[in-house]
Amino acid sequence: MKKLINNVENVLDEALAGICAAHPQHVKKLENVNVLVRTDGPVKGKVALVSGGGSGHEPLDGGYVGKGMLDAAVAGAIFTSPTPDQIYEAIKAADSGNGVLIIILNYTGDIMNFEMAKDMVEMEGIKVDTVIVNDDVAVENSTYTAGRRGIAGTIFINKIAGAAAESRRSLEEVKAVTQKAIDNVRSMGMALSSCIVPASGKPIFEIGEDEMEIGMGVHGEPGIRREKIKSADEIVNELMSKILDDMKLASGDEVAVLVNGLSSTPLIELYIINNRVSQILKEKGVKTHKTFVGEYMTSLEMAGFSISLLKLDAELKELFDAPADSPALKVL
Repeated sequence: MKKLINNVENVLDEALAGICAAHPQHVKKLENVNVLVRTDGPVKGKVALVSGGGSGHEPLDGGYVGKGMLDAAVAGAIFTSPTPDQIYEAIKAADSGNGVLIIILNYTGDIMNFEMAKDMVEMEGIKVDTVIVNDDVAVENSTYTAGRRGIAGTIFINKIAGAAAESRRSLEEVKAVTQKAIDNVRSMGMALSSCIVPASGKPIFEIGEDEMEIGMGVHGEPGIRREKIKSADEIVNELMSKILDDMKLASGDEVAVLVNGLSSTPLIELYIINNRVSQILKEKGVKTHKTFVGEYMTSLEMAGFSISLLKLDAELKELFDAPADSPALKVL
C-alpha cells in the first residue's frame, strides 16, 4: 500500500485540520467533534443546511460549506456514517433560529443516524426537516441502500438548496425546491479500479486490468455488470442511455451537466468524456446551461467517473446561477 499519510488513526483529524488551514475564510472545525461549519456562521435570518457522511469522498462534504452552500458538514470515518452525536452537534452549531434542512444521501446508515439526531434536536425545540438524495439510476437497491443510491448529483442539490436558503426562504420553501431538484437530477458512474481504505491497506474489490464495472457505487458496491473495457465514447453512450431513459428529456429542455472524476481519472480523459456527453445532448436537442468537469465527489483513489444531469426550469436555473463561495464550488 502506498499512501501519503502519517498514521492510520489520524488520517481524518489531520485532513480536516488541513482543510481548515487552507480555507479559513470558509470553514472552521467544531471543538472535539469532526464537524466543519461556516466561519461566519451561524448566519442569522436563514435556514441552515446540514449534510455529511463517511469521509473518503473529498471534497464532499466539507468542501461545500460556505456562502450559498452548506452551513455544516459532518465527517464520519472513512466510508462510515457519522454518529448521531456528531450530527446533533452540527445541527446545533448551524441553527440560527430559522430551522434546519438536512440533506441526506440515500445510504441506510446515514438515514438512520441523521434521523436519530433530528429527533434529539427536535426535543430541544429546533425545527428540522430532511430530504434524501437518490440520483443513481444504475441499480434500484444495493448493499448499503433501500432504493437508489445518492452520488455526485448531490452537488447540484447542495447548490440549489444553498441558494434558496441564502435568499431567506422559509424551511418549507427551501425543502420544496430542494425536493424538486432531487426529482430532476439523475446520475450514473463506472469504475476501472478499486480504492484502498487506509485502515485495511488492501483494495476493497479486485478487477482485472482489462475490465471495468458499469454502475459501480462510490463505496465499491457492485454495479450492473463487469465487462471488458471499451472506448470512452462507448462507455458514455451506455451511461447516458440509462440516464436519459429515466429522465425523459425532450428537445428544447435545458440541463446542467456534471462530469465527476472519482480521483484517479486524469482531467484530459474527463474532458473526452464530456465531449461525448455534449454531443449526445446536442443530438437530442437538449440545451446545456452549464457544465462542471472535475473531482467533486471522489472515492479515495478509485479510477472512474460519473455523469450527472439536472433538468432546469426557470426557478431552478435562477437558483443554480446564484452566487456561491465554498472551497470546492464557486459561482460568481
